[in-house]
Amino acid sequence: MALEIERKFLVRGEFMADSTEATDIVQGYLAHDPDRTVRVRISGDRGYITVKGKPFDTGIGRYEWEKEIPVDDARELLRLCQPFAVMKTRYLVPFRDHIFEVDVFGAENKGLVMAEIELESADEMFEKPGWLGEEVTADPRYYNSYLSVKPYSHW
Repeated sequence: MALEIERKFLVRGEFMADSTEATDIVQGYLAHDPDRTVRVRISGDRGYITVKGKPFDTGIGRYEWEKEIPVDDARELLRLCQPFAVMKTRYLVPFRDHIFEVDVFGAENKGLVMAEIELESADEMFEKPGWLGEEVTADPRYYNSYLSVKPYSHW
């Protein structure tokens, strides 16, 4: 099982001009509790199932296992998921030595724009672009699994 180390930030400025790629994503959650989540995702024309463990105390890291599955299976599994599918467009935005994944949410989470950066270690230093806003790494309201049961538009 892999270790996922990431930090999340709200986006408060223009980033689109620097993006190099955009992918539409729809994802849902088969299980969501404090110790684990099971996610089904369609990203572009590919399907995935992912199991994530409980975030560590800092919220920065957790265990993650992901497997590509046929996209038709992913579509079927999405029917079993929590009430609100998370729909977003993910933009890849290179900045200095890293790539930020900026998610522009739609549907029930419209209005939310969040950036993630994956790191090699929890204490890895990185430069922040000017459009990066408040850090929300440890705030569970910004977990996609939370947004699938309590969307941003309902806050």
